[in-house]
Amino acid sequence: QVQVVESGGGLVQAGGSLRLSCAASGRTFSSYSMAWFRQAPGKEREFVAAITWSGGRTYYANYADLAKGRFTISRDNAKNTMYLQMNSVKPEETAVYYCAADILPRGSRTRYEYDYWGQGTQVTVSS
Repeated sequence: QVQVVESGGGLVQAGGSLRLSCAASGRTFSSYSMAWFRQAPGKEREFVAAITWSGGRTYYANYADLAKGRFTISRDNAKNTMYLQMNSVKPEETAVYYCAADILPRGSRTRYEYDYWGQGTQVTVSS
């Protein structure tokens, strides 16, 4: 079993920054990947970014704004912690942000390929 716990959510003004953290514990794997998803009220859970643990390869959702580098995913192997740095946030990015772990290092954008999920952390962006 792997446990993942998110933290760092909260209320932020539009244009501000926030850093989410996801701490992993329990059974560890020599190679796996972790990701951030988000779910806004009334919407499907959507992929934000993923990172492979061993190689540090990163994958981002194909949203135009994300591709411009507003969000950055990273990890600290020594702390078994993953981060999502969110800059220039927008009100439409208000959502519950979830951390997920996949036992395979594939950096998938598909939620169904992730084996372990956290409870989520609320991010609210005020206009």
